[in-house]
Amino acid sequence: MTGMKRILITGGAGFIGTNAAVNFLQNGDHVTLFDNLSRRGSRQNLSFLQKQYPKIQCIEGDIRHEKKVSEAVKRADVIVHLAAQVAVTGSIQNPREDFEVNAGGTFNVLEAMRLGNKKAILIYSSTNKVYGSLEHIPLRETSVRYTCPTRRLGIDENEPLDFHSPYGCSKGAADQYVHDYSRIYGLKTIVFRQSCIYGPHQFGVEDQGWVAWFLIAAILGKSITIYGNGKQVRDLLYVDDLVRAYQLAIQNWKTTNGQVYVLGGGQDNSLSIWKEFGPIVEKLISKKIHVEYTQMRPGDQPYFVGNTKKAFRDFGWKPKIPISKGIPMLYRWLVEHQTELQ
Repeated sequence: MTGMKRILITGGAGFIGTNAAVNFLQNGDHVTLFDNLSRRGSRQNLSFLQKQYPKIQCIEGDIRHEKKVSEAVKRADVIVHLAAQVAVTGSIQNPREDFEVNAGGTFNVLEAMRLGNKKAILIYSSTNKVYGSLEHIPLRETSVRYTCPTRRLGIDENEPLDFHSPYGCSKGAADQYVHDYSRIYGLKTIVFRQSCIYGPHQFGVEDQGWVAWFLIAAILGKSITIYGNGKQVRDLLYVDDLVRAYQLAIQNWKTTNGQVYVLGGGQDNSLSIWKEFGPIVEKLISKKIHVEYTQMRPGDQPYFVGNTKKAFRDFGWKPKIPISKGIPMLYRWLVEHQTELQ
């Protein structure tokens, strides 16, 4: 798909949505945000976008409201579906709301497309949590991290699904609905099972957006709790690389249509959440950080690194921004916006 496109971004004032909006706008596309503005930082992000791009449109609405979703969807050429309840802990505390937002909200988008806009392309932001806690994979423990000898290149799309936690169930159900609506109804859908995304406009909190949260807590002198032993491994993907994957997938939609992709930073951008990440944070703020340790949270993965070979094969994508560059960039952005973090 080439030329000016009408882009609808649900959850468009969130962290990923804001960065995606900037990218599409700079590409000459027309962007409409759909957001209920309930998440921390969303109003600041919307204000930033409106000041920088006065022509951007925003529909203040909830993804659970079928009619409002239908009205927004029918005008779009591309829908980037990011609106979600994003925390495992939040899903455990309120599983009904988690289900209604993640599974029900996605169903509303799909039905709006099926009934009113079958020509649009849908990108769905899924999660590595659809693979569950990956307890069946043998790990080795070193002094600073877990390693996975049987998955040296990481977890790929062939790994069995194992929804764990209400969040895993709701996102996994939506993931499968999106995939199946392509098969059953001929919708143009692309599913990205994303690992840890980080970057500017990320107002992380303790139970979601841990990379930004640890940096924010360090900057503000807040206490940090590590759930588990801090050796859990994740691969980090800078948000610019994620949005570039969205663009390439749209451009190559005849290949990517109906497909599912694992998307993350890969082995080169993996680290343990505190034993390796902690020293990076301490170096950035130039002081030692005291942390408290407690038990691992339900459904947490001791190890997840994405194998992105399918994305490279299908649309030529691989990460470009290493963690050695991306983490300091996020840190500088957070320092510059320190007054907004309180």
